[in-house]
Formats: sequence, structure tokens, C-alpha cells
Amino acid sequence: MIARADQLAALTPAKRAEVILAEAQSQLTTRLWRAALGDTDRKDDRDASPFSPNGMKMDSLLELLGNPSTPGVSSTCSCHCACGCHSDSTRSNGDAREQAEAFAASPAALVAAPAGAVAAGGLQLGANARYGWAFAGAAQRTGIPAPALAAIVDAEAAKSHDGSWNTLSRNPRSSAAGLGQFLSGTWQDLAQTQGTWLNAIASQRGWLDAGGKVAPAARAELLALRYDPQASIASVADMAKLNLDKLEKSGIRVRTDSETLAKAAYLSHHLGFGDARKFLGAGIESGRARMLLAAQIGESAADQRIANAGNAVQAHRQWLLGFIERRIQPEKFSA
Repeated sequence: MIARADQLAALTPAKRAEVILAEAQSQLTTRLWRAALGDTDRKDDRDASPFSPNGMKMDSLLELLGNPSTPGVSSTCSCHCACGCHSDSTRSNGDAREQAEAFAASPAALVAAPAGAVAAGGLQLGANARYGWAFAGAAQRTGIPAPALAAIVDAEAAKSHDGSWNTLSRNPRSSAAGLGQFLSGTWQDLAQTQGTWLNAIASQRGWLDAGGKVAPAARAELLALRYDPQASIASVADMAKLNLDKLEKSGIRVRTDSETLAKAAYLSHHLGFGDARKFLGAGIESGRARMLLAAQIGESAADQRIANAGNAVQAHRQWLLGFIERRIQPEKFSA
């Protein structure tokens, strides 16, 4: 839903225009998509997702189910990537501040790399090559491989006919927005989490109160930052690291290889840490599973899948694992 008039009034004219344009483009895209499907009138089916794989694949993620670290065995990462466990854990805080300060000095939409930006070696982005340096910087800061981050963004953001990502992506059924499709509450939580890139920006711009919480008057401007590609990419990386660290601490090994890392990071990004931990453990309860499935593919499609699978838990698991298997393929972005 578009920001209230009082929230819009608090933005600069340029940011206000970005938010209004994003809302308009989102609504137009939704209507065009429904028209292309020949479904502009039926309420039950109009939110059906075009991504509806029938099979349940993805062995690497399924291996995570009920696979806690063995007591007494080192949980040192064996994925041979640049994850944070290979480096000083205090490093990311300083890097977040440095990158945020550089961004704050020139907060225009990201098109070309700023002076001194990290090269995007080992990354193939095609039509989205202009974002390569942002992925490289986020990967260096958080230890999450750049191809994994690119796969998450590719699964979340809307695309044009040439495959380029729409930085103004907006989900008409929720508050999700930007390349990372961050919900308003999640974005605000990241801004209030010390050590994240967004927290450094919010702190520098005076958006946080004395207790480290987002000031009400700054909320609209903070949320508008979701439409900036560098902000979204940096925050996708921060969320991935936070969630993967928490999953590891809860006894679920997710840094066994690069593919599992990427898929577990997306699962946590998509569901949130709480539901992701349940999904990888005892399972999400039936009522919650049905609600999540309906929110993704629509009530009618969810009912059909539940009938075919026999229960909501299995139907949601099949849909989500199938979606992740199809869409989270970090090797596609590896040069």
C-alpha cells in the first residue's frame, strides 16, 4: 500500500516521486500480467503464481532436514567460500560503516561503480552487470558468495523482457518492495540491527533515536530506500548472514556447500528465520503452512495443491522446495 499523505510529505521531492512511481508501476504490472493470463475478473485465481512446479526436488536442501551438527564434531565451515567463519567476525561492522558513508555521500540510484569499488570478479550478471560491484562489495563484507546473493535477488525482483531487474519492484499483496522484496517491518528491523549496512546509514542520517530505534518521522524515508539497488543488495547480504549464523547456532548445518548455503539463505529470506527453522526441523504447523501457501499462489491454487498433496504442510513444502530448486541456482551467476 502506498505511503500515507503525511509520510509522503516527509520525503524529499525525488524520493516522493520514486515511491509514487513504484506503486503505479506495481499496479500496472499486476493488471497487465492478469490480462495476459486472461484472468481479470475471477477473484479466486487472480493471485495465482506463474511459478508452480509439480515435483519436489533439491536434495541438497532436503539433506538439511533433521541434520543437526554432530556433538563433539567441529562445525567449521567446509564450503570453501568467503563466509564470515573464515575471517575476523568484527570486520563486517567497520566495512558496513565505510560502505554506508560512501553511499550517503552520493545516494543517487546505483548505475556505475564509485571510485575504489571492488571489482565483480567471478560473477556473471548479464543485463544486470551494472550491479556487479555492489554484489562484490556485499560478498566481501559479509562472506556470502556473490552468486548466492545474485540468485536471491533474481528470485525476488520483477524483471523486464531482457532479464534486467526492476529496482521499483513492489508486491501488490504485501508491503514487500525493491530488489530484495523487503517487508516494511523487516527493513526497519535491519536498520535497527547493529553491524548492518542499513544500520550504519540510518545512524549517519539521524534516523535512529537515542535507543537505536527508527524515529517515526524518518520511517517513510527509510522505507523509500528499499528502492535503491545498493541498499537492497547490501541488505540481502546482511539478512543472509544473520539468518545463516542463527541456523548454524540452532544446530542446522547450512554451510556445507555453496548450493546449500544459497538455498538455505533464500529459504530464510523468504520465510523469515522462525518459519525457516521450523521448516528445516519439525515442520511448520498446518494452519500456518496453508496461510503461507495461499499468500504465495492464491486461495484457489492453494486449495487444489492441498487436495492433491493430502495436507497443507506437504503441499506448502512441495511448492516451496520446487520453487527454490528452479529459481535458486547460484551457478548461473558464476563466471
